Amino acid sequence: MKFTYQNGKMTKILIAGATGYIGSKLLKNLDCAKYSIRCGARIPEFLKSRVPPRVQVIPLDCTIPDTIKNATQGIDYAFYLVHSLGANQGSHFESIEYECAKNFAEIAAQNRVEKIIYLGGLGDARTQLSPHLRSRQRVGEILASTGIPVIEFRASIILGAGSLSFEMVRALCERLPVMICPIWVKTEAQPIGVWSVLQYLEQALEYDCTGHEIIEIGGSQRVSYLQIMQEYSRLRGLSRRFIPVPFLTPTISSLWLGLVTPLYSRIGRKLIDSLKNPTIVTDKSAQDKFPYIHIEDLSTALTQTIAHEEKESRQVRWSDAIGSKGLRRKWAGVRFGNRIVDSHSLEIRAKDSSVAFAPIRRIGGRNGWYYANFLWKLRGFIDLLVGGVGIRRGRPDPEELAVGDTLDWWRVEAYEPNHLLRLYAEMKTPGRAWLEFRVREISPGRYRVTQNAIFDPIGLVGLLYWYSLYPLHGIIFKGMLRSMRSQIKEINHE
Repeated sequence: MKFTYQNGKMTKILIAGATGYIGSKLLKNLDCAKYSIRCGARIPEFLKSRVPPRVQVIPLDCTIPDTIKNATQGIDYAFYLVHSLGANQGSHFESIEYECAKNFAEIAAQNRVEKIIYLGGLGDARTQLSPHLRSRQRVGEILASTGIPVIEFRASIILGAGSLSFEMVRALCERLPVMICPIWVKTEAQPIGVWSVLQYLEQALEYDCTGHEIIEIGGSQRVSYLQIMQEYSRLRGLSRRFIPVPFLTPTISSLWLGLVTPLYSRIGRKLIDSLKNPTIVTDKSAQDKFPYIHIEDLSTALTQTIAHEEKESRQVRWSDAIGSKGLRRKWAGVRFGNRIVDSHSLEIRAKDSSVAFAPIRRIGGRNGWYYANFLWKLRGFIDLLVGGVGIRRGRPDPEELAVGDTLDWWRVEAYEPNHLLRLYAEMKTPGRAWLEFRVREISPGRYRVTQNAIFDPIGLVGLLYWYSLYPLHGIIFKGMLRSMRSQIKEINHE
């Protein structure tokens, strides 16, 4: 294993903005055995349960100099990933950005930080940049104003599951079969995958610079937002029409985005303002300075983004994620990216986890679905009428399950005896559906049984399908859990 040392000690790194989109992903990528890592966040409690044991979490609010002093004490290299894009400060967000950068640069210099690595945005400074892009570039200048070497990466649109740009593209394409497109959708950019951005940031730790070095990064293709939406629609199998119009102002566009996408209108306004500026790489020296980073074309980047999201969502414990994020239960479920999760749980007493899991292990086939079996049969009959598999397949064994087994119109996708069963729906639906059960011990003799209905809708039809059936699903799934609890009680008394 390679260790990195500065002056005879392991290199100490600070991630300022570790709860943000890039910061949180960078933290996962960095090797905790190679570097001594410290994370700064306004609310450190949010981070402490999500970082490896060797990572130090410390309060950091760049408007409060004392927190910067503590966070940068003894640090060799600092990632500055602080951003006020979502700040509810109207037109004052630029002054907040500049104040934060000035405070950080001055105190980092006092504490002899050797290098700052900063992620900003592309845009030709000779043109009239949007306030967002202008502030991104000005922050880089402020960070370098005290003489600390600064590596400033200026990136085009970042594509990744959870990134603002990708979430906007996905929401628009998934929800609107016909889109009225203002002129900004034709502005050119060079979208880059988030994994490539993270590689640049990581490799910058080993890159020597003596002053303020600006490195422009982007994907291999120059494309417009319209082309990004068209390619996303093609990859998802969505038939979409795009109608250009000249009269949608940024204000109207941002309010429209607030209605049909997950973005708040204030964020949408700043994002749309920035989309008026081309974000094209004019200095290609990044390829020479970082030759081992592979840059993909648009189709590959979008395909990998969708695939990465699929992989991450398969690994998510939906019930834990809902609880850890502190999300209140919402009508029709909680959104995780494009997926909707409706979660129900109950606590039961059982001799051991095998007893708590027994009704889950036996579900389906001749054992039935514990509640409203006539509705399950009706749904299977409808599925047969539209060319689906129906409910007639049953299950291969009434007691045992294995990954790959058929279970009525479901297939076992994941199975951990006495802990997890996840079923993937093979019925005809305008999207993909899963039904998941988990059993977790919360104290000796007490277990939590969690049921998650997960749906990945395709387009507006998929959303209408989910929302129209949601009231019925709520009744059925709650009834299933109640019946399972009764069965567990019976097994306890045997």
